[in-house]
Amino acid sequence: MLAARLSEKDLETHIKDHILEKTEIAFDPQTMAVRGRAVRRLGALLLADHPQKVAADDETARALADGIMRAGLDRLPWSEAGRQWLERVRFMFRVEGAPWPDVSEQALGATASYWLTPFLAGKTSVREIGADNLLAGLQTLLSRDLARRLDKEVPTHFTAPTGSKIAIDYESDEPAISVRVQELFGLDRHPMIGGKIPLTFHLLSPARRPIQTTKNLPAFWRGSWADVKKDMRGEYPKHPWPDDPIAAPPTRRAKPRNR
Repeated sequence: MLAARLSEKDLETHIKDHILEKTEIAFDPQTMAVRGRAVRRLGALLLADHPQKVAADDETARALADGIMRAGLDRLPWSEAGRQWLERVRFMFRVEGAPWPDVSEQALGATASYWLTPFLAGKTSVREIGADNLLAGLQTLLSRDLARRLDKEVPTHFTAPTGSKIAIDYESDEPAISVRVQELFGLDRHPMIGGKIPLTFHLLSPARRPIQTTKNLPAFWRGSWADVKKDMRGEYPKHPWPDDPIAAPPTRRAKPRNR
């Protein structure tokens, strides 16, 4: 078999029309960014390879979204609002199923081209993505009717009778809050989430130590409250422990404001 050495100049002279020049882009998981390279190829033979600035176009947005999904959603700059939105929708999906969307990590990865890619326009790296981009993308997964239901039936916070706004934890199977028991005085109806699931109250002492957990506050007032108040009066004598908590004014203080 005979062979002859060919220089790049020879290739340019004899088979220039077969040389392909293009910019190739790829997601770099180390930098979490899309990188570009200007390459010249003759079939499978790489003739030249140089870094090239990436154009922030639709192709780049798709490559960025695909790379992020492979790296994992935890690499994204989530805000507390974005994480809670996901947990709220996941809660309703567990309770009702369809028409609520599946927003598990696996499902979000499979649908990234729909909810994430459009919000990556003009971006080439994760560092350029804001938490507002993520939340805006996620919100496209809900119809207007479902978005209204989410706001109405699955609130982000519980407002105590004192006016305190306490973020609801949706990460567990049952939504819950931790609240000092005095802030719930006067509440005679247990709040429901999604119209079906009682909000779990982790009741706390004035020092924010656990007292009891309940999913039926009126029953707690009528039942084990009598034993709780006896114990707590001795430990926290400066705080109110009324015989009838439903008729008592809620308070954040050691004593109610009207005393």
